Amino acid sequence: MPDTLPEPPLYVFAYGSLIWRPGFTHEGMHPALLRGFHRRFCLTSRHYRGTAEVPGLVLGLDRGGACRGVAFRVAAGQAEAVLAYLDARENLAGEAVYTRRRLPVRLLDSGRMVHAVTYVADRRHGAYCRPEAEVAAATIARGVGQAGANRDYLMNTVQHLRALGIRDAALDRIAALLPPASETV
Repeated sequence: MPDTLPEPPLYVFAYGSLIWRPGFTHEGMHPALLRGFHRRFCLTSRHYRGTAEVPGLVLGLDRGGACRGVAFRVAAGQAEAVLAYLDARENLAGEAVYTRRRLPVRLLDSGRMVHAVTYVADRRHGAYCRPEAEVAAATIARGVGQAGANRDYLMNTVQHLRALGIRDAALDRIAALLPPASETV
C-alpha cells in the first residue's frame, strides 16, 4: 500500500457493499463514474460471504468498461483512519485480494474530476475468478460467511444501485438466475 496519504480531501470510490455499508464517517456522497474498470463478481470469498468448504463470491473492480458508483468525501482529519479501516476491511487477514489504487473519477452531480481511492481486484491472486453468470448465481445461492448470506450481499447491492438510478445488467442477470431461497437451504 502507498505510504503517503492522498492530498485532501480524500475521496473513496464505492461500487459494492461500501455504497450501503461504508463503515466510516464522510462529509459527502456523490454519484460518480470510473472509466477503465467494471463491477464484477470476480473474487472467491472464504470468509465474508462463504467458507473454505462452500465459498461465495464478492465484487471487485475488474479491467475494462466503466463503473457507476459513489464517491465519498472524507474529512482531512479522518483520512488516515479511513484508509486503515478500508485496508483491513478489503484485505481481510492481510490477504491482498484487492490493490488499493487512486484513480480519476467524475463526480456526476458537478462534472468535476477528482482522484479517489478504490480497491481493484488483483488478477494474480488465487481468489480471482471469472465465472459465467449461471455459475456465479449457483455459487452465490449457496454462500454464507461471517458477514451473512452471499444472496443478501448481491440483492442489497442491486437494491442500492437501483435506488441511485444505476442499473447493472450483469448483476441483474445473476440475480434473475438465483434459485428461490427455499431451494438452497
